[in-house]
Amino acid sequence: MTELTNFIQAYFPIPLNQVETLASYFKYKTLDKGDFFLKSGSYCNELSFILDGHLRIFETVEGREVTQWISSRGDFITDIASLVFDQPGRRNIQALKSVELYSIYKEDYDRLPLIIPHWERIEKQFLAKCFLTLEDRIFSFLSMDSAQRFQQMFAYKPELFNEVPLHYLASMLGMTPETLSRIRSKV
Repeated sequence: MTELTNFIQAYFPIPLNQVETLASYFKYKTLDKGDFFLKSGSYCNELSFILDGHLRIFETVEGREVTQWISSRGDFITDIASLVFDQPGRRNIQALKSVELYSIYKEDYDRLPLIIPHWERIEKQFLAKCFLTLEDRIFSFLSMDSAQRFQQMFAYKPELFNEVPLHYLASMLGMTPETLSRIRSKV
């Protein structure tokens, strides 16, 4: 679990012994290509760290699939509304290829305040980082054109453009596959 402990240590401001304690609650699991991490309407009872692979978060709107995000190596994934508020999952989360995960399940996640000192503060910082990412994404849709959004995503996660079908990326970036193809050919 060295990679997981390294990531936790870099991401969460806690001492090494607490990093190891936290990491011990994460269990290794895999998903095959096409498997669902979560289906819309089901409950998500885990927070997972992606060790390898890609998970697509999407919803079907008026008969077409809209990709909200593609999570990959080094990302955490869950449905916050389901994990924290016990609501049914709002979107589908599906493996685009084989995925390796470390997952902490809800019953252990809910016990973290008893195990990790100051967990409430740490969790608040974690959720704030997630919120900042969301704010940046919203702002890019409001302030950038298609080419700028492409360039920003390419700078952030260039591997996606070689490993993920382009129509999913186009949907995530709020453009048609033809627009994405045209932008890529110019770069």
